[in-house]
Amino acid sequence: MGQRTLVRHTTLTSGRHGAGRETHARPHHRIVPPALHLADSAAASVFRAVRLRGPAARDLIADITSLSIATVNRQVTALLDAGLLRERADLAVAGAIGRPRVPVEVNHEPFMTLGMHIGARTTSIMATDLFGRTLDTVETPTPLHPAGTALASLADHAARYLRRWHRRRPLWVGVAIGGTVNGATGHVDHPRLGWRQAPVGPVLADALGLPVSVASHVDAMAGAELLLGLRRFALSSPTSLYVYARETVGYALVIGGRVHCPASGPGTIAPLPAHSELLGGTGQLESTVSDEAVLAAARRLRIMPPDPANGSPGAITDLLRAARAGNRQAAELLAERARVLGEAVALLRDLLNPDELVVGGQAFTEYPEAMDQLRAAFAGRSTLPEREIRVTAFGDRVQEAGAGTVSLAGLYADPVGGMRRARAAVTRPGPSA
Repeated sequence: MGQRTLVRHTTLTSGRHGAGRETHARPHHRIVPPALHLADSAAASVFRAVRLRGPAARDLIADITSLSIATVNRQVTALLDAGLLRERADLAVAGAIGRPRVPVEVNHEPFMTLGMHIGARTTSIMATDLFGRTLDTVETPTPLHPAGTALASLADHAARYLRRWHRRRPLWVGVAIGGTVNGATGHVDHPRLGWRQAPVGPVLADALGLPVSVASHVDAMAGAELLLGLRRFALSSPTSLYVYARETVGYALVIGGRVHCPASGPGTIAPLPAHSELLGGTGQLESTVSDEAVLAAARRLRIMPPDPANGSPGAITDLLRAARAGNRQAAELLAERARVLGEAVALLRDLLNPDELVVGGQAFTEYPEAMDQLRAAFAGRSTLPEREIRVTAFGDRVQEAGAGTVSLAGLYADPVGGMRRARAAVTRPGPSA
């Protein structure tokens, strides 16, 4: 199934690591560019107000959104008809007359979206409800095969996962992935996986019969802070810098309530200058602070045993455990990574001077004991007035939140149109042959 789907959109030629070369491609009607922004349409504003403050009566929604009662009534009616809202007559104020006094809330139980975070080593597949809450997650090793074979395998995993959800209708698929993403076509260049112009979006759209949005993983995580991290209704958001570090490093900017997504793909902070005699590296940020770099340093210092498998996903957990058990060298390595990251964040802050600084990724969240060193290094390096560094609201689940956000963003930006698009999609595929 997946292999035949792939050929309809692009012809791939395999390189040393399965790299693909796109020889022809055409727009796919189910690929929707990721809408990582706070939409200001009336329907989007009403749905966001109910999502954040519901159950809510129409007059409260009007107060929150600054829309007229007439406009709110029209949008609530449209959202009820689309199935995204439901009335709660049982919560109406005693003595209130007429439907406008009946509160409405998000009708989340019948629906779900599918998120996928395709990492260099592990792919997470998750179900998300309309509030952005993760209902369930499964993980599978990212196939280290040519793009065609790998995508066919991942599409099959996703189709099997969807068939488990008998009581919820899937509406959308959101993919967060490293590399350079063309959001309009769903194609991805991912040097780490050896993919070139890999048709990630088209393969999943045909295999699953649903609208698909594909975004850079760091943009997706910044989008999660913007769209799901809010705890109050806001018409806009401060300028925000989001810095990510785990196996790779990256950054994203939020400007005017919108994640800045250049057409040519995200910029990179991997080659920023960084120096650490303890960690080693090549003098560049990613080669100094990545999980792989930290583990390599731990092995050089014989804190960790040699790893014939060239690094396993759980190895960094072993290093954290050693540090917490009192291993001084292990703690010093993690503190040194925090210092280097703090100086890098300071360099970016001084260059861009955002209103808000957010850090995410397991390099920050899995070892909070080193955040004091990070903040001290940041304060010592930055030349601008003091600025707070906020750790992501999603902790170690930030990759899931990012992919879930990409799967919801189209519905949040255009709730009625998004539901119309989702309902027009082909029903989910049957069992594999």
